Amino acid sequence: MRQKMILAAAALAASSFPAWAEDDPHVAACREAAVAALREKTPDVKDVILDMDSLIIAKADSKIETIPVKGVITGDAYLKTDKSDKPRHMVCILGEKDKALLTFFTER
Repeated sequence: MRQKMILAAAALAASSFPAWAEDDPHVAACREAAVAALREKTPDVKDVILDMDSLIIAKADSKIETIPVKGVITGDAYLKTDKSDKPRHMVCILGEKDKALLTFFTER
């Protein structure tokens, strides 16, 4: 029951956030990469709901070794499954052309 309330609140918050953040290609790339990575390990993950109010989108012009890094997105995320789940903190490192190079979650 509590998970459903949290997911409903997260969905409401995301739906009321300005359209520019929802349509941001960086955010979309990170969410898609997160869903794909999680489904490999945990097939019951249906979606990742990002708390748009908590997201920090940092642009970068750096490299890790020879790989260009163009940004980092960090914020709270909820994993949509059939079981209850706690909120997690997501970190996503972006490369060229809005490609998610690395996405991972930490428990709070």
